[in-house]
Amino acid sequence: MKKQQLQETTNFLKLKGFQDPEIGIVLGTGLGQLINEIVIEQEIPYKDIPHFPKATVEFHSGKLVYGSLSGKKLVVMSGRFHLYEGYNQWEVTYGIRTMQQLGINTLLISNAAGAINLSYKKGDLMVINDHINLQGGSPLAFAEIGEFGERFADMLEPYSIKINNLLKSIAKQNDIKLQEGVYAGVFGPQLETRAEYRMLQILEVDAVGMSTVPEVIVAKHLNLTCAAISVLTDECDPKNLAPVNIEEIIQIAGEAEPKMITLFKELIYKI
Repeated sequence: MKKQQLQETTNFLKLKGFQDPEIGIVLGTGLGQLINEIVIEQEIPYKDIPHFPKATVEFHSGKLVYGSLSGKKLVVMSGRFHLYEGYNQWEVTYGIRTMQQLGINTLLISNAAGAINLSYKKGDLMVINDHINLQGGSPLAFAEIGEFGERFADMLEPYSIKINNLLKSIAKQNDIKLQEGVYAGVFGPQLETRAEYRMLQILEVDAVGMSTVPEVIVAKHLNLTCAAISVLTDECDPKNLAPVNIEEIIQIAGEAEPKMITLFKELIYKI
């Protein structure tokens, strides 16, 4: 059933002109402006794509975009799906599976995250080099997983060391501060308690967010080369915790966005 749904989605998109993209991109909270850099050939709202989940978060626009950037064909998820919206793991990663079926071999992910590492500051970018799954489930835990690949997927290098090194080199050339570290994926939508932030510090986590981990697990399962960058939008110091301000988080993500666009544009050119 799942395989048939995915095939119907893919067939629909191919008929609409989504032909042979090399790269897939997932745009996170406050990071939608990369779309303006793309020579767009086709864009379709999620609600018009067969079997696609519908975006419910107000600051995620919810459309699939096909076009070219830096000489490469790509497909972009402008808006992603989260477990905290009530989706299951299959739905949250449906877009990744769709992009792989369309032909991508590389997946680039962005997100907004909180800084657990207190030497990292609001507005910094962080390339993810590993993750901890604290979401209480796996996108590979379903009966028909054998139809899609090996059940016991290897997670030795979910984030490409080669691409991460390229990103660090591009950041240095463009005088962009790029931190590096471990991302913890939590369920949400509530933010963490002081005790949870202390736990994350003990686990040596550098940033925490509510997305990305299921997407990367599926990417690895599908043998996609993957990289992810977080915009650190708040500082999660359990000793000096302030009430969350979603507007400020989105504003900080927006201010950091030009740096993210530079990294992604130059990376796409070089891979």
